Amino acid sequence: MKTAQRQESRPADELVVFSVIRDAKCAECGEDLFPRSFLKMEQQKPLCLGCADLGHLVFLPRGDTALTRRSRKHSALSAVVVRFSRARGRHERQGVLVEPAALRRAEAECHSDEANRERERAQAAQAREKKDVSYVAEFTGAIRAQYPGCPAEDAVSIAGHACEKYSGRVGRSARAKEFDTASIGLAVRAFIRHTRTDYDRLLSRGIDRTAARFAVAERIDQVEASWRGRHEV
Repeated sequence: MKTAQRQESRPADELVVFSVIRDAKCAECGEDLFPRSFLKMEQQKPLCLGCADLGHLVFLPRGDTALTRRSRKHSALSAVVVRFSRARGRHERQGVLVEPAALRRAEAECHSDEANRERERAQAAQAREKKDVSYVAEFTGAIRAQYPGCPAEDAVSIAGHACEKYSGRVGRSARAKEFDTASIGLAVRAFIRHTRTDYDRLLSRGIDRTAARFAVAERIDQVEASWRGRHEV
């Protein structure tokens, strides 16, 4: 059982139970522990939940933050369940083990105030959306300030594309959010490359990306220089 790998941050005194990734055996009772069953390590020995005095707990999968928080709050004894991810090389949370009565109480509480929590989630989403719209508008303004010759509709398109949420594009970077001139320049040049040159057509013909970029570099420079002035190309 791999226990020395880097793990997700958690309190040092938190009980940890492992979701088995390969066959094991309880060191006390000899019970077979198959993949996805649970074990607790004590003095470098694997124990089934029964021998670890955790057999009365029930598993609550991760996903519902409110239910998990309340279940742990009402449970005198609880444990975090982790499973080793070979792909990420670390243990990752799978859920928690809590007392059945605590889970029932938490479920009742969550059910009673679901409407309020849903309203709060909707309000938070609206606030995030409003903030994002404001950011895209500011990014558009920064483009126009740096490139006064850029057509207004193109500035809007550049900002919308570069700042699209969860895209990982340049507009979502920390530097771009400070309206860094280099980041804005990257977004503008990418837009010019795809809309004012034959770059996409060259790629469609199977031309190497590096060669295609070299072929259109002069045209990009021309358009960018024009947009830095006040004459559209």
